[in-house]
Amino acid sequence: MQTFASSIAKVFYGSLIHSVSLKEIEYIQKGLIFIDQAGKIAKVLKNVSYDELEASLEGVSSDKVQHLNDDQFIIPGFVDTHIHAPQYTFCGNGHDLPLLEWLDTYTFPRESKFADREYASKLYSKAVARCLRNGTTSACWFATIHLESCKELVDIIHQQGQRAYVGKVNMNQNSPDFLVETTESSVRDTRAFIEYVKDETTKRDHKPLVTPIVTPRFAISCTSELMSELGKLAAEYNVPIQSHLCENLNEIGFTMSLFPKSVNYTAVYADHGLLNDRTIMAHC
Repeated sequence: MQTFASSIAKVFYGSLIHSVSLKEIEYIQKGLIFIDQAGKIAKVLKNVSYDELEASLEGVSSDKVQHLNDDQFIIPGFVDTHIHAPQYTFCGNGHDLPLLEWLDTYTFPRESKFADREYASKLYSKAVARCLRNGTTSACWFATIHLESCKELVDIIHQQGQRAYVGKVNMNQNSPDFLVETTESSVRDTRAFIEYVKDETTKRDHKPLVTPIVTPRFAISCTSELMSELGKLAAEYNVPIQSHLCENLNEIGFTMSLFPKSVNYTAVYADHGLLNDRTIMAHC
């Protein structure tokens, strides 16, 4: 029979900080976190003095215990609900233009390079590693329109151990010729991507790290037909949805000129089956 001590893979001793609620943070001094073999928190003890430490760790071998320094502490991992993986290539640059001009000048030309899976592998490896290095243990990723490179991002996330939603971006209008899909290819590749992620997760013994997420870039870049088809795909596979909403006034005005039957920008997504309790909208 397995004892509690034998089920433990790692124990951390030191300062712990976490959120009890949206308005309250708990600071635990001299805390113990017990991590089981499945990587889950099995138990937390608070305010364990050095004199009580040996008794609290009864049966746990010393090589499994990590003592934090006085200037170290453990907090929950950060969750980034909106991050574009290919934009790592020019992070911090190009703030001189408003959104729509910025996309045409900086973003779209760089995203076109991700048609090359080898290039994508090199850059995505760096982007995910940077995220993890800075404490972002969960993220909602936008990739590009390129199916094979999107698969590469999924593989890299699995390899590096981040929890993630990953979306193959959809764009079939108001986009440069080198970065535009047909409605048919966009839907086909999105379905193939969802299937790929689901197949990959079934191959792994542990809880799957990656969830596919339906990702129309924003209403400007997708026709009404494409958005409706993406809404059906999300419902068929019961997967979440992500996009952009109300980032600036020019974008809002352009969107409403494209979809005059919708009462507002939010309604554009709702009218196409893309707004529900599993939808994540950036900016707003």
